[in-house]
Amino acid sequence: MKMELIDRQPTTVAYLRHVGPYGAPLMTFWQETVYPWMVTSGLLQQPRYGISHDDPTITAPHQCRYDAACEVPPALTTLGNALKTTIPGGKYAALSFKGTVAGIEEAWNAMLRDWLPSSGLQLDGRIMFEYYPQDSSYDPATGVFDCKLCVPVVPL
Repeated sequence: MKMELIDRQPTTVAYLRHVGPYGAPLMTFWQETVYPWMVTSGLLQQPRYGISHDDPTITAPHQCRYDAACEVPPALTTLGNALKTTIPGGKYAALSFKGTVAGIEEAWNAMLRDWLPSSGLQLDGRIMFEYYPQDSSYDPATGVFDCKLCVPVVPL
């Protein structure tokens, strides 16, 4: 597993929240709710983030929270039905992922279960997220997309 350690600056994002099962329903949420919001808000060219707040092995699927977010200027005040927050800066372990929704859970598990315990690092209280840069891709025919899985880390 090829991990990279990156330093990120705090990033202001606007987001829409999905409450319900992860997996395929999130793809539908992005396509039917988030994408139209991005179009009407002029955010199509902005980097995007996927923030899962709950562990689906512990939290009931209908209670899992997920935020679909786009970078926005800090001074932005008009968001429609979106909320605004800041993704904290600091050191993150990042793994480049290319695959489908079916494979992303295993990639997250491999980072947290296999790589992290032997890394000399530990999680801290900041959020984990998927980062979709401006040049990330999605193939609707295959469902293949690419992103970076980002885990906040500090020394042991």
